[in-house]
Amino acid sequence: MHWKRKATAMASVATGNPQTHMRRALELAERGMGSVSPNPLVGAVIVAADGTVLGEGFHAKAGDLHAETAALEDARARNADVRGATMYVTLEPCAHEGRQPPCSDAILASAIGRVVIASDDPTEKASGRGPGMLRDGGVEVAWAEGAEAAAARLLNQPFRKRARTGRPWVMLKAALTLDGRTATATGDSKWISGDDARELVHHWRAHLDAVAIGIETAIADDALLTSRGVGAAKQPTRVIFDSRARLPLDGALVRTATEAPVIVIAGPEAAPKQIDALTNAGVEVVVCGGDGPHRVRAALEELGRRYLGSVMLEGGATLAGSFRAAGELDELRLFFAPLLLGGGDARPLLAGPGPDRLADAERALAVDWELVGGDMLARVRMREW
Repeated sequence: MHWKRKATAMASVATGNPQTHMRRALELAERGMGSVSPNPLVGAVIVAADGTVLGEGFHAKAGDLHAETAALEDARARNADVRGATMYVTLEPCAHEGRQPPCSDAILASAIGRVVIASDDPTEKASGRGPGMLRDGGVEVAWAEGAEAAAARLLNQPFRKRARTGRPWVMLKAALTLDGRTATATGDSKWISGDDARELVHHWRAHLDAVAIGIETAIADDALLTSRGVGAAKQPTRVIFDSRARLPLDGALVRTATEAPVIVIAGPEAAPKQIDALTNAGVEVVVCGGDGPHRVRAALEELGRRYLGSVMLEGGATLAGSFRAAGELDELRLFFAPLLLGGGDARPLLAGPGPDRLADAERALAVDWELVGGDMLARVRMREW
């Protein structure tokens, strides 16, 4: 969720209420987008009893300072006295040792008097330990409610899903005509959406861990699947569902495997020589058994083990249908272009069998609409973690 106001420099005195401070913490948390995975996005604000903002911080990069510690460092740099102050933080402070020391220890050492938390941490090593440690140390702990709490949970859907299931969060991206078609019967789809929509997709690639397509799309489009023209700090891992490991060795994906990782999800039917050829070219080949939905879930578990927390599914209809059948479409981002295609053989968004009755169709939890250039973008949330 993106708060619809322009971020401003930290004022010496805050004029808002506690919700304002938590919203500021959420804005700060978003600054780590694209840089912190597999860690969560976290922001923190320290506020004195009179409303003065003493320090701000966010988790900027995996392995770097956590938000709480960054806010304390900011307060120290300003010579601010945080004793008895309130810290607003978007995720419960950790109590375990990782690449950074426990945030709960730092909070206790600072003598902060109260911590307001927007969302829980569902990981087994963290859940509930930090707040309990703070309470035991005499710190008042409160939980945010309402819009801020909901926004904090939505901000970290990839982190939350992987923590609970071991599988990455999946977002299906597609461009459709007004009658719901993604390509003509011959496969022509360039370009249904406009330039603004395609630029936005490059931003998404820069913020997510992986991009996935099927082998037919890979062969037909010879796409790079990288983030371009948006100043990306990193490139997504490119994932190809390719049961027979026939990804062309002279294609764009294999040629750039040293620049951005490529993982081929192959089946047991893949020839060993094909696997060896891809491996020798720098492509990681992961063999997963089962068909359709079963292979999708097995593949996602393998990606989760590789610390990939989010996947953007970009095509085509057969693969998208398998993800739907597996129950692994967490969000849809659909660009509707002002085009009517027609034709019974034009390609749909999802292939494969569906329910016989409308009553059995999966219903979205929430839908938001916005204009992107000349296209209408629907952000459809199917489930929440």
